[in-house]
Amino acid sequence: MKENKIVKYLEKWWVPFIFWVATFALYNFGELLKISFLRTFSFKLLVVGLVVLLFSTVYQFYKKKWFGALVSLFAIGGTFVFFILVAFAMLFVETVSGDQWADNLKIPENIPISNPLDTEMDGNRPDSIFKVKRKEIDFQLYNSFQPGLYEYDLWTPRIESGKIYLKAYEITQNYKLSEDRLPETTLVEISNQSDTIMKFGTHTNFTIYEGDWGKPYAARFEVWFKPENNGQERKLFERNYKIEGWMH
Repeated sequence: MKENKIVKYLEKWWVPFIFWVATFALYNFGELLKISFLRTFSFKLLVVGLVVLLFSTVYQFYKKKWFGALVSLFAIGGTFVFFILVAFAMLFVETVSGDQWADNLKIPENIPISNPLDTEMDGNRPDSIFKVKRKEIDFQLYNSFQPGLYEYDLWTPRIESGKIYLKAYEITQNYKLSEDRLPETTLVEISNQSDTIMKFGTHTNFTIYEGDWGKPYAARFEVWFKPENNGQERKLFERNYKIEGWMH
């Protein structure tokens, strides 16, 4: 009985087609209003509409109902072309205009702000950094091979085993930078049971996504420590840097 209902539904090619039109219209309405819940829901519904339309197209071809099959196939192809064109248009606009996130940000003049050090051509840290004798905890940010890409080192005295990671904030608005990815991409295991200062740091670069090349702004970098024994996380160090976001 259920099978017969499905077949009956597929027999009328215009029913799945109208369903697809409705889901496509709802999706564009959600994008126009920029309502997060509606955008997510309408996109999922559009996927369902496309899947139903695909089954309908296959069925129409199987039954040699050429008109319905071709109209449905054109609708599917048109949907994919639409999304490809939108993607290219967004990429073009972003490339021409750039990321405007940092356009109106000003770098404060009343607080100490450092510049990240440049790495060598081979990606190694500059030799000058190792000549500095450190007697207490210290932190250094480095520019990687492109603006917006960074690496870091931390020098620390005796400390229990655990992991360090970074949090970063735009200073004037206290906006949390690259919130979803930064803790994971800056994670480094550390342990120092000696009475000397030891250095730990990243071996690959991490990305600050907010902003664009040539548009520097001030950011506060915080080093956080998570003990191996599930103890209380704590902040070890912080320093302000003038940085740029990655052009994406």
